[in-house]
Amino acid sequence: MGAESFREEMRAAGHDVLEWSNGPGDEYVAHAHAYRKILCCLEGSIVFHLPDRDVALSSGDRLVVDPGVVHSAVVGPSGARCAESHVL
Repeated sequence: MGAESFREEMRAAGHDVLEWSNGPGDEYVAHAHAYRKILCCLEGSIVFHLPDRDVALSSGDRLVVDPGVVHSAVVGPSGARCAESHVL
């Protein structure tokens, strides 16, 4: 799934879309959100660490993280560009 189709789908559902990117090996420490995060990997790769499993995303893959779920992440060797929406 490309950035534009993800944007269109999320906006049609009434959600804003945020795009971001990180360099190889960048890390997000364990944290949680008060909203549901719907994330689409657009380029590169990233691994999300959830309480019950690890989820490796590459271009076109999606992940939904429910509110309150503690998660961390590590960006893959070629970096990552992602888009996400926050659903309250």
